[in-house]
Amino acid sequence: MAPSWYTEHCASCHDRPDSTRAPDREALMQRTPDSIYAALTTGPMQVQAAALSDAQKRLLATFLAGRPLGSGRSGHADEMTNRCAPRALGNPLEGPMWNGWGADLANTRFQPAAAAGLTAARVPALKLKWAFGLPNVSSAFSQPSVIGGRIYVGGDGGFVYSLDAATGCVYWSAPTKAAVRTAISLGPIAGGSVRHAVYFGDLQANVYALDAETGREIWTARADEHAWARITGAPALHEGRLYVPVSSLEEAVGVHPNYECCTFRGSVVAYDASTGRQIWKAYAIPQAPRPTRKTSVGTQLYGPSGAAIWGPPTLDPARGLLYVATGDAYSEPAEASSDAIIALDLETGDRKWSKQLSARDVWVVGCPQTGTPPENCPQQGVGPDFDFGSAPILRTLANGLRILTAGQKSGIAWGLDAERGEVLWERRVGRGSTQGGVVWGPAADDGLAYFATNDSPAGRDAGGLSAVDLSSGRVVWSVRPVCLENGRPCQPAQPAAVTAIPGVVFSGSLDGVLRAYSADDGRILWQYDTVRDYATVNGVQAKGGGLNGPGPVVVNGMMYVNSGYSAIGGIAGNVLLAFGAE
Repeated sequence: MAPSWYTEHCASCHDRPDSTRAPDREALMQRTPDSIYAALTTGPMQVQAAALSDAQKRLLATFLAGRPLGSGRSGHADEMTNRCAPRALGNPLEGPMWNGWGADLANTRFQPAAAAGLTAARVPALKLKWAFGLPNVSSAFSQPSVIGGRIYVGGDGGFVYSLDAATGCVYWSAPTKAAVRTAISLGPIAGGSVRHAVYFGDLQANVYALDAETGREIWTARADEHAWARITGAPALHEGRLYVPVSSLEEAVGVHPNYECCTFRGSVVAYDASTGRQIWKAYAIPQAPRPTRKTSVGTQLYGPSGAAIWGPPTLDPARGLLYVATGDAYSEPAEASSDAIIALDLETGDRKWSKQLSARDVWVVGCPQTGTPPENCPQQGVGPDFDFGSAPILRTLANGLRILTAGQKSGIAWGLDAERGEVLWERRVGRGSTQGGVVWGPAADDGLAYFATNDSPAGRDAGGLSAVDLSSGRVVWSVRPVCLENGRPCQPAQPAAVTAIPGVVFSGSLDGVLRAYSADDGRILWQYDTVRDYATVNGVQAKGGGLNGPGPVVVNGMMYVNSGYSAIGGIAGNVLLAFGAE
């Protein structure tokens, strides 16, 4: 039986997750009690749990997870059974790699043939080579990076890891202050004995630089002091500078009657990659929040706010520009730079142009879109929650025109002139919903962009993959996956990021099935159900789950993917899978 304080403080969202995007009770039971306790004390649920004592929070975490606090392993590499023999890192930037989120500074998520080492003809022969269990991880949401024959990957278990890409043995683990959802970038570092560093952010807005060979901390910084700030998009690294996007979860607590909503603004912070010194900070909303109105209980509200930057920056060093896509507004009226693509000067952070693609999108979790809203909610109408959850992709067309393409939770795919921000084309590829049309983003080769759609919850009618001509916006082909008859509920929604190699497009679904599609016509070349228990190379009990957030990474004939993203209807899991062609 649920404790009475669960009913009072939690059930209104977690017992009706389809309307709130909150994980349901079953999903919460798959999480570690420690991660639930952290969410209640220092994480996204601290406002909702403010009336609970520490003892009640501990009991609630134990109740929801079904096991006591501290029941997991520490997660340290020393506890694992497959430590790597010492080996010098050398120059990791020589040879095939997938460095950071998008495989390149343009965030194309396209791996050329030479680096992929995998052809369309060999994809049907992909077999599981090894599995690595992520200790104490309740949601496998960090995309691995593969550089110099090593894998760098994080999670919500309090560590990042360096693994051998061929065998999965562990070189090192490094503790983090909060969960790490970003991909990890590697680059040279100036000064001292360390030659290369890895960079990433966590869900308390901390930025890290670690020795790529040993995991030793070089520096850390806080990208934003706001209590709800977090880093979900991977930092971008170029010529000694690290560009860090900042998002937040303030929209998740704004409905609380005693919360002074809202004061967060999305931003990009530029650091000296060697020292951690801040060079500039550019806000998505230039104006600082100011008091607007008070509720009947005396809660002061603020605005403008919102425009979180969920995905990584996209860089064009040749023209000195940086592009980001922003989320919805939290306060009314919606600022013009919410749900927008913004171009910044790479050197100074000065804004070059901004193009809003959905106006009046003011969204706070738990605020109804019909009826009379609570006083903390937008009073002029709650928006559709049509964020950009991913980075724009930069490509150059055959005629020399530089184009940005991006997918929105509205289900619209966009093509913009990268010089001026003018819309070149727009194309509907999904229905769109608060849980997203296009969520974690497309991939693009020289001629086509590939958009996967979520549109969950919609049962067997959710999901889909469309190939769109970059020059015209014409849909070349569109397919919808057929669910496997595996005894589980059908969840063909495809929110995860797409990955492409020549001739092949990889896309996963919420029910844990990873598929490889022909880039020519969308027919399925290969599929694999990742939801199962695995014997792991490191001796950690592991299982697969939903595919959401990160997409597969293809390097040197191998494909790596995390399985087990449990948010927004997914199945929890904690495994990193490595595939190779027989």
